[in-house]
Amino acid sequence: AEHFGELPKIAKASTAEIEEVPDVGPVVAAHLRDFFDEPRNRKVIERLVEAGVEWPAVSARRASRDGPLAGETLVVTGTLESMTRDEAREAARVAGATVTDSVSRRTTLLVVGADPGSKLGKAKELGVRVIDEAGFRKLLGRD
Repeated sequence: AEHFGELPKIAKASTAEIEEVPDVGPVVAAHLRDFFDEPRNRKVIERLVEAGVEWPAVSARRASRDGPLAGETLVVTGTLESMTRDEAREAARVAGATVTDSVSRRTTLLVVGADPGSKLGKAKELGVRVIDEAGFRKLLGRD
């Protein structure tokens, strides 16, 4: 939704256009394109709209491929002082990072606020680089 902004644009997107969405590969793109090509699915969406269901447009935001966090797979944990975790995740996405909710072998950066919980231990166990909020803001160019 954030990549295209609204449902009709997603529904009309080609497989190649869908593949431009970060972390969407050819298999998922093909399945999504197949979904919207299926007449029954289009009819269900049409009936939902007629019944008053709305999919509000969102501001189309595309991640920077050359931003300061390009290539990073980032997790945010704990309470941040200057922004909510959702705001931090969005800032990271806009700066080029792939943002996930759990620490794994793919995670390259953990942003830690107060009371981080078990994610910090997992990140240390896996050798993930850990930074605090000030370090995160510096990477974003906000300090």
